[in-house]
Amino acid sequence: MANRTVKEAKNVHGTNPQYLIEKIIRSRIYDSKYWKEQCFALTAELLVDKAMELRFVGGVYGGNIKPTQFLCLTLKMLQIQPEKDIVVEFIKNEEFKYVRALGAFYLRLTGAALDCYKYLEPLYIDNRKLRRQNRAGQFEIVYMDEYIDELLRNDRVCDIILPRIQKRSILEENNEIEPKVSVLDEDLDDELPSDEEKAEESSRPKENSSSVRRPRRGRSKSRSRSRDRERRSGQNNSTRSRDYYDDLEDYDRQRNRARNRETQNEDYDRRQTSGRQDRERERQDRDRVRERDRNGDRDRRERERERDRGRHDQRERDSRGERERRRY
Repeated sequence: MANRTVKEAKNVHGTNPQYLIEKIIRSRIYDSKYWKEQCFALTAELLVDKAMELRFVGGVYGGNIKPTQFLCLTLKMLQIQPEKDIVVEFIKNEEFKYVRALGAFYLRLTGAALDCYKYLEPLYIDNRKLRRQNRAGQFEIVYMDEYIDELLRNDRVCDIILPRIQKRSILEENNEIEPKVSVLDEDLDDELPSDEEKAEESSRPKENSSSVRRPRRGRSKSRSRSRDRERRSGQNNSTRSRDYYDDLEDYDRQRNRARNRETQNEDYDRRQTSGRQDRERERQDRDRVRERDRNGDRDRRERERERDRGRHDQRERDSRGERERRRY
């Protein structure tokens, strides 16, 4: 009874909402301790408190497929099917980032393509870090915008197969959604001069070229040239600083992500090699024990044969002596 969907729930994508999660993972969630103790009889109001206690996102981990708390709360939301306003409030929550991640994941599972693009694309400006648990049980760092991009582009996130949605280009061709406007385009528009500024510059009076110019010495010419050079360099630095440091931040961020992935891959390879070596050692130990037991059995059989041979020879000698005794 505790694992059934509520009676008022509607079918999502033509099926029971809980069936959006595979049966094996769903049965593991039902058997988990967190589901039985913390998710029992949860309502939409109590679910908010549990969502605020989340400290990482993820799917399943370990060899026996253990579900994370994030996945348990996702299944609970599919079971009770909260209203759309509550899910939107989850997504708009700026204080608790894991509440936002939970709401975005649930909307991607149950929402239509228009709702996904409408509510998830504004989260691209969120650059906060999230902790994600991988299949090996280790934690890795992922950014919120990267997590949202995975929800909109990938077929599987947090070990759950996501329903297919229409591409944005098709919706734009059908005039169902407005063309995407990037935040970077707005920054470029701010830096470019507007039409009014161009008109003001063109309307400024130019200097009279027919005015009498005073003769300048060579030193004054060199000073004016140096001033112009400094002014140009200052302008180049001022225009460059904004984009340059943004690009530098992006480069550092990508480099740190690459380093984190390399260290995680090295740890995984090291763990795999150590596990292989341990299994090889165990196999060699088992082979030695089997060889020792085999040699022991062979020696025991040899000793038994020697003992039987000695008994047979003794019987032969006794029978021969008896015959000799009878003869004489």
